[in-house]
Amino acid sequence: MSKIVFLDVDGTLIDYQAKMPASAAKAVALARANGHKIYLCTGCSKAEIEQRNLCETDGMIGGNGAYVEDHGKVILHQGLSKEDVRHIVDWCNGRHLGFYLEANSGMYCNDYMLEQGPETMVKYAMGKGADLSKAEEISKEFIQGFIHVQNEDQYRDDVNKISFILSSYQDHLDSKEEFPHLIANTWGGKGEVALFGDLGPTGITKRHAIEVLLEYLHADRKDTISFGDAKIDLSMFECCAYNVAMGNGGEEIKAAADYITDDVNENGLYNAFKFLQLID
Repeated sequence: MSKIVFLDVDGTLIDYQAKMPASAAKAVALARANGHKIYLCTGCSKAEIEQRNLCETDGMIGGNGAYVEDHGKVILHQGLSKEDVRHIVDWCNGRHLGFYLEANSGMYCNDYMLEQGPETMVKYAMGKGADLSKAEEISKEFIQGFIHVQNEDQYRDDVNKISFILSSYQDHLDSKEEFPHLIANTWGGKGEVALFGDLGPTGITKRHAIEVLLEYLHADRKDTISFGDAKIDLSMFECCAYNVAMGNGGEEIKAAADYITDDVNENGLYNAFKFLQLID
């Protein structure tokens, strides 16, 4: 029986230095050749995914569920309203917080992101195991991927979600109070240290997006498998029939998993595909 597999990207398909192990690409290719469907299921926007050299899949869920695509066809796209974008942009600028607007057309950042982003991304990369030199390289590539916008150009109407640098955890708590009608998350370094906050439309989760895709495919939940490494992936685990946590994952995702595979850089994806008999 063919399966539908949902793969988180950072820390699952690729490592925290944005490199995809050769064994992971091989596992995906072999599984698809065996008739299984493979979908990315990530917090990244399509623009961010297209900047990376990833393997071919059957489609993607992006923006933590704001965007769903099957073989190039858009099944769902539900982003922030322009009014919400304006409110968040003004709130972040008022607090001098670097942010970037995650849209399928690109990642758009403010002045503060250019100032604060390099140091924050170095912390992120080092927290995920990179040495200082590699962390600085990753940070530089990350910042170079942004489109710098100012003034009225920051008020876009095509934004899936917005990530912003936390000057402290209080910024995240305040964002929940300021935007009670939106979903507020955090993400960051080792042990899921909160370095960034993000805000997206309510009702948008990886679980909801998977349910939308399954309905479109006329597929059954019993044939689904998900792979993740962080708390944001728990909503995937809530709706998929079988769930795999990466060895490098956080304790919460491991506790919720049916199976824990090896680290992303220790052939974790390939070994799990073998264990689940998705590949020979």
